[in-house]
Amino acid sequence: MDAVLLDTDVFSYLLRAGDRRGEPYRKHVQGKTIAVSFITVGELYYGASKRAWSAKTIASLEQHLKAAVIIPYDVEICKTYARLRASLKTESGSDRVLQNDLWIAASAVRHNLPLITNNRRHFEGIPGLNLISEAPRKPQPEPQSLFPQPSPPGTEPGSE
Repeated sequence: MDAVLLDTDVFSYLLRAGDRRGEPYRKHVQGKTIAVSFITVGELYYGASKRAWSAKTIASLEQHLKAAVIIPYDVEICKTYARLRASLKTESGSDRVLQNDLWIAASAVRHNLPLITNNRRHFEGIPGLNLISEAPRKPQPEPQSLFPQPSPPGTEPGSE
């Protein structure tokens, strides 16, 4: 099965007709089996509830979900989640990745599926995750020297 796992954001972009944010991702899903994690399904229903979607809009969501493979939780996803969470702690011991994002990543890693997301920074650096994102990378800051750099000749104050 040539499948890809969609993060909630990309599934939502592709769900809405005319949402331009989905355009860069169409090439990644064309001809592929679309999969979503059980977490994504929960996040989508949460969004529908929070925004008081109409019955017609919820029915449309459910039609799109029927066209996707929903990855359920299983013991192997739980083990993958635990391993990833333990490996992704900050120096202070806090979680580096949000819980729902980590469950989605664990689903992708466990099933060896590429994860397509527009939230690149949420998933970068997760071991074993094949990440596909069209979101721009944040530029890395220039490393700062611990020592003052000499000014180029003729630019010192009073050298005019």
